[in-house]
Amino acid sequence: MGLGQSASSNHLKREEAFSAYEAVRHRLPEVQRSAPCIRLENLDSIADDVDVFLLDAFGVLNIGETAIEGVPERVAGLQRRGKRVLVVSNAAGFPHANLIKKYAGLGYEFASEDIITSRKTVLHALREESPREWGLMATESLGREDIETLDVTYLAEDPSPYDAAEAFLLLGSAAWTEERQALLEASIARNPRPVYVGNPDIVAPRETGFSTEPGSYAHRLADRTGVMPRFFGKPFQNIFDLAFKQLGPQDPERVVMVGDSLHTDILGAQTAGVKSALIAGYGFFGGSDVDGPIATSGIQPDYILERP
Repeated sequence: MGLGQSASSNHLKREEAFSAYEAVRHRLPEVQRSAPCIRLENLDSIADDVDVFLLDAFGVLNIGETAIEGVPERVAGLQRRGKRVLVVSNAAGFPHANLIKKYAGLGYEFASEDIITSRKTVLHALREESPREWGLMATESLGREDIETLDVTYLAEDPSPYDAAEAFLLLGSAAWTEERQALLEASIARNPRPVYVGNPDIVAPRETGFSTEPGSYAHRLADRTGVMPRFFGKPFQNIFDLAFKQLGPQDPERVVMVGDSLHTDILGAQTAGVKSALIAGYGFFGGSDVDGPIATSGIQPDYILERP
């Protein structure tokens, strides 16, 4: 999952969040295979069988602004053993430099190029496309770093930028409101245009519940307008393509995606053809039952780890 930057007043319960993902399965990649769901303690338990660790952020590296106890040391230990460790996160709302600073402050040492985000993924795709006027879902106070070359207008309460936009880019929903969502849906219903989603997460786990993320608004828009958004990030292949462009050739049997979400991290790993490890004790499930959701969704991880 991403960094969970949505407005703290909009929270869902775990059961509601899981149901929201299940309701949009027709827009997600299909389950590729069954997996053994081997229960182990932590990342060290699988290190002998893995050369490359792709780590989600929230629920794996940190909870909110705090590193999960012992994980910076564990990640450093993997790096000392010669393991390649990359962050692969649906973090689209924050400029890349903010993430580098954040992880360093939490005690992690990641090279800038080893932090692969859904923001980086969608912006990489836009380099191959013709310039457009973009209507932007993002938090303006975070600045325009990484997007300074794009012709963007931040979407707010004025309806005119919605109708003027040639396409829409959904990066962060911290400042998004129901009024803005209604304006977006109405404008697209009148004049269908492309919608690019830089964070496919429907929710992100927070200390007090689950916040609503850009993916949720994108799926609602699709339901109400018939316009199919383009998603960038887990569980879709594009973010893994970017990760493997950085890694170079690897044996997929020696690569593991580690995350706290069945519908993004584990399904994404299957889409990419690599192994997967579900964190059961933090993040989305936070120590609650994982067997029921695995059975209901049919999304099976190779490993279930109690903690990262």
